[in-house]
Amino acid sequence: MRTRDINKQDLVKQKAIEMIVKQGIEGFAMNRLAKESGVSVATLYIYYTDKEDLIKKIGIEIGKNFFSEMMKDFSAEMNFVDGLRKQWENRAKFMMNNMNEMACWEVLQNSSHSDYIVQESVEDFKIIMISFFENAINRKEMIPVSKEVFWSIAYGPLYSLLRFHNKGKSMGGFPFTITPEIQNEAFELVIKALTP
Repeated sequence: MRTRDINKQDLVKQKAIEMIVKQGIEGFAMNRLAKESGVSVATLYIYYTDKEDLIKKIGIEIGKNFFSEMMKDFSAEMNFVDGLRKQWENRAKFMMNNMNEMACWEVLQNSSHSDYIVQESVEDFKIIMISFFENAINRKEMIPVSKEVFWSIAYGPLYSLLRFHNKGKSMGGFPFTITPEIQNEAFELVIKALTP
């Protein structure tokens, strides 16, 4: 049996992520991945059982890395403003440093693999974030809203700014780069919307 080569496996993962972002899941094929990675198709099957296994494992790895970064210096017990600010900082930093992975995550979230990937990568994160949300409401640091409304208001503006940044332009086609000042301006508006 052939052994795993970590460098080759990392190269295969990066090429797979690039291909999924550019071509979507439908355009993604193991033969093409092998060619793009400069390895044999047989080598791919050392690392992954099949295309579905590869897609799921890559999605879970991206998810776990993302959600692990969200927890840095964060606690469900933090006051609402400080905790949300830390979430914004962690999310922005990770997403700006891993734009290709986040674009792949977005593709996978709109695929039939989404439920499985999310279930396998976010369980602890989800529990902590629900606790943070409930603590903020119970301490009257945040107005009572549904979790879905909270999520949309709390993170939607940040994700929109990061999409503009990733594209390098705003909705009007003007050059755009996110700055700490712009991020803070949006954050302050979110705080106004969610606090009493």
